[in-house]
Order: sequence, then structure tokens, then C-alpha cells
Amino acid sequence: MNSTIDEITLLRQSQARSTSHRMVVRGIGEEIDLETGPGDDDPSFSSTTLVGVPTQESSAPQEQEDHKQLLLASQVPSQGQQQLVKVPQGKRKKKVVKKWREEWADTYKWAYVDVHEGTTRIFCSVCREYGRKHRRNPYGNEGSRNMQMSALEEHNNSLLHKEALRLQMASKDKGLPVIEKSVYVKALMLKSASSVLESVLRRDPHEVEFIQSVQEVVHSLEPVLVKNSQYVHILERLLEPERALIFRVPWVDDRGETHVNRGFRVQFSQALGPCRGGLRFHPSMNLSIAKFLGFEQTLRNALSPFKLGGAGGGSDFDPMGKSETEIMRFCQSFMDELYKYLGPDEDLPSEDMGVGPREMGYLFGQYRRLAGHFQGSFTGPRIFWSGSTLRTEATGYGLVFFARLILADMNKELKGLRCVISGAGKIAMHVLEKLFSCGAIPITISDSKGYLLDEDGFDFVKLSFLRDIKVQQKSLRDYLKSNPRAKYFEGAKPWSEQCDIAFPCASQNEIDQPDAVALINSGCQILIEGSTMPCTPQAFDVLRKANILVAPAKTASAGGVAVGELELSHECNLMQWSPEDFEAKLQEMMKQIHEKSLKAASEYGCMKDSPEALVHGGNICAFLNLAHALIDQGCV
Repeated sequence: MNSTIDEITLLRQSQARSTSHRMVVRGIGEEIDLETGPGDDDPSFSSTTLVGVPTQESSAPQEQEDHKQLLLASQVPSQGQQQLVKVPQGKRKKKVVKKWREEWADTYKWAYVDVHEGTTRIFCSVCREYGRKHRRNPYGNEGSRNMQMSALEEHNNSLLHKEALRLQMASKDKGLPVIEKSVYVKALMLKSASSVLESVLRRDPHEVEFIQSVQEVVHSLEPVLVKNSQYVHILERLLEPERALIFRVPWVDDRGETHVNRGFRVQFSQALGPCRGGLRFHPSMNLSIAKFLGFEQTLRNALSPFKLGGAGGGSDFDPMGKSETEIMRFCQSFMDELYKYLGPDEDLPSEDMGVGPREMGYLFGQYRRLAGHFQGSFTGPRIFWSGSTLRTEATGYGLVFFARLILADMNKELKGLRCVISGAGKIAMHVLEKLFSCGAIPITISDSKGYLLDEDGFDFVKLSFLRDIKVQQKSLRDYLKSNPRAKYFEGAKPWSEQCDIAFPCASQNEIDQPDAVALINSGCQILIEGSTMPCTPQAFDVLRKANILVAPAKTASAGGVAVGELELSHECNLMQWSPEDFEAKLQEMMKQIHEKSLKAASEYGCMKDSPEALVHGGNICAFLNLAHALIDQGCV
């Protein structure tokens, strides 16, 4: 009884400590032994040695470099002991590994790998403990030390773990978060680059989206850091935002009930100029997404012809199903706090997911009322204070123009190519519009419930009908009423349809590893990112190995940034431009960004025909622009 009380006391003490850790995602098919080094209560474990985790035999050397090997401890029996065993160890292990893989998903819910006092161990995600003492069965049966499933069962049956689960369930009622996401960590060749990434992991271990974005950039910047070690300190400064705002947004619904949402605005960098960046209203919005959006926007703005800073933000408010007056009251309450940090020379927001002309109108009206002047403008279409009606077309049109530049390098044309599009927002609609005007065949569009397939391709009449459906907030399934040959696939994504080019325009991480495999099997050759960071790291690795060229959002969608800034210039009045002049100007901007990205990639050893050339080149070019400004301005 006393030992039980001691274990529970030990658990509560460990919960009181705020212990940061790093989660590691293992590659497909890798095996793991839960006996990870000497246990505190078992001296016989002291003779164990560290060995590398074996990978699949079919894995290529390049694939092995893409993942961190987990160094786990495993008992190595002596030659004499092996002779005494009647049943071959390999046979038993094969059976265990099969069983382990059936429980693979459940394992990630409770375990993570970390290094403790120089030894790699598996910790419980609930109570942050490790060792055989933690996994001991309360009935005294300790099980086999090398049997992975036995160790898992002992862990789940341990008295300490059951008490941890009880406390965890109790904490949910108090609103304490439970970490279920894992961080995918790539191997870096350069020690200084690894140290930069590790510092971010230690500081913000739970900000998965931000860490993913940082990891991609750091991976691209390795050759830059090799040539100039001074940039390591610049990168460390750049990865910390200048200002991160979190504030409450109280509002009253039509029934008179009070609600409270959380608002975010991350002004990441003003080294090149005042901040520009979107506002996103979506239930999934959190600080990690706000930081990732601000960081990506900073790099995108650094590539544009206009030198601008980057910001991102929004709220976990969901405008779906809300009335006009409820949305207006929320936007006014949101701006009551944010207006103090906005201005033409400081920060001006733009549209993102869940924020359209209606929301921008309410936000700007409250900003003008509180600021007491009409200076500045929020970028958005339809009304006079927010610029030209061409602004909203710039991002979508720019994606298509960027695809044409890539195809020109391949001596190909866009005409006649099948294109799949995800999303049904402003960007997706304008991509679809420009594709069929260029002679391409856009065949899909999607929403949160599924995707719509029209094998004949969309045209102007069909696009008008789709826009009416979106304005009336109806389902894409209603499209079938006037086009019975089309099909709507519930709960699916469009990446398995035969295509030449893919335009993901929905949200971040919409393409995971199975989706990437589906794209390869569908014959896709080019992926143009319309949404910010639409591919998971695992999906990007699959696409890279299949030689599918990826154009990142920071380069392909920079046209919207440039045109948005032109709207704010008194010297350039876009209202007097014809559509032809506008498209010519936009194409010239996209050509400059494309050439600068390829030039930066080639200067740092990435060949033009590499599928990663635009990714690495865009990151390098944007970072060098920011780094030069940060060096000139000193440590500020």
C-alpha cells in the first residue's frame, strides 16, 4: 500500500514539473524495442548497449538520410546464451513485430522518445515517466524484457499509468490541453543548422505547424550557413517574431448570449518594411498557425518587388452558420483590441480563410471609427476603400502564370493539360477561371465534405453556377442538378484523379503521404501551391523522390502581395488599368520572382531541373534579402 502511495506521489510531482520534450516520428516499417536502457530499479540493465534502429531492406541510402535514426537500447545476449535458446530469436521477433504494427497508432498516443542523461528512452506522454518501474504490472508479473507487446501491456496495466490517466481525464474538465500531434523531424547535415532547429523545438515544442515551416526553411538554408556562419545568428533572430498578440474577443449572439473567442496577431518582421499579412477566422486557429502564417508571409513578402514585412493572425471564431449581425459584432470586438497595433506604416491585414469582403468591411469600419482617420487600407475587393477589383484575382492568376513559366522551361504548353484543384475559395475560383481561359482543362474543385469532378472540364457558364452556389452557402453537390454527368465524392480528396498539374488551394497540410502517392499514380508532374504549406513533410519527401516539381506558395502566390501593395501606392492607380495591362504587369512580376528563385538555387548548388529548385531557391532568396536588412540595422 505504501509503495502504491509513493508511486502516485511521484506522479503528481512529475506533473508539477514543466518538462519540454521532442516528439519523433519514425519511418514506415521501422522497429522499436521498448526496453530503452537501464531501468532505475533493475541493475541488470546496466550492461545494455545502444544500437541503431534497423530500417527496411529496400530503403535507399538517400531515404535513410531523410529520417533521424532513433538510438534505442536493446539487450545483446552473449554467444553462450544464444546457444541455450531452443527457438530462434528471429522467429519470435517477427511474430512480435507483426503484433506491434497492429498497435502502432495506439502506441503514439502514449509514448514519445527523448534523451535523458545521455540515454535514449521511451517516455509516457501522460505522466512523463520512463523505465521498467513505470511499466510494472501491479499484480507482480513483470513480463519479458525483450517482448515489445509485453512491455506495452505492462505499461498500460501499470498502476502508475492508470493513475496518470485518471488525472489526465480530470484535467480535461479544467481545460488543460492534451498533446496528440507529433513533430516530424528531418536529419540535418550541418551541426549549426541542427542547433537552430533544436532551439526552436525546445522553446516551442507544441507548435507543430510553426516547427514544420521552420524545418523546411532551415533545410534549404544549409548551404548558405556553410558559406557564411554569421547567418546562423541572423536566422536565430529571424525565427523569433517581433511581436505576438493574444487577446480575448467577447461578443453577443442574436439570442443575447455572450461568447468569448481568442484573437491572434503575430507581427513577425518589419526589417524590410511595414507588415502585411492575412487574417484567418477558423475554429482550428491557434498561436502555432498564426506564427507559421506570419513566418511564411515574411518570406513571401521578401520575394515581392516591394520590400514589406510579414504578419499573420486571426481567431478561432467560425463564421459558418452565423448571421450578418453576429459576424459584424464579432469583427467590431476583434478590432477593438487590434486597432492599436495597425496602421499604414506598421501593419495592415488582408483576407485569408474565413475572412472575405464582408468581414474586411466590418473590420475596416471599426478601425476607421476607433483610429479617427481614413489613412491606410485593408486589402480586399468590392468596395472603394480596399482597392481594385483586380486585387483578389492577382493570387489565383499569378499561380497559373507561374505554372506557364515552369512549363516553358520544359518546352511545354498549358493548353490541353488536365488540372485538379482543391478548395472553393477566392484563390481556387480564380485559378479555375484562368486555367480554362488559357486552354487547360480544370476538372475538380472541393470543399470540406468532398470534391466535385467534371470530366468535361469547367467553363465560364459552369464557373458562374459554382459562384452562385458558394454565395448562397450551398453544397457543391447542388452542381449535379444542372450537370448530371458530373460526380461528387463524399469525404474524399481529388488527388487520385488523372491529371498533369495539381493546384492545392484549400489549407495547410491538406496533402499527406497517401495523397502524395495518389498524385504520383495519377500522373501528376507539377504541383503549384496555392495554399500556404499544403504538403506535410512526409508527402513532400514522396513527391521529391518521384521527381514531381513543387512550386512553393511563397513564390507562386507572391503576385497577390505585389498587386496589393500597388493598390496602396498613390502613384499607381489600378482603377485606370485595363485587364490586359494588369495581366501584363502581373506576368512580369511572376517572371522576376521565378528567375530570382532559380538563380539563388543554382548559386548554392541546386540544379535548375531539380524538383526542389524552386523550394530551396525561394527560401534562400527571401532569407538573404531579410538577412542583409537585419545586418545593416544592427541588433534590434
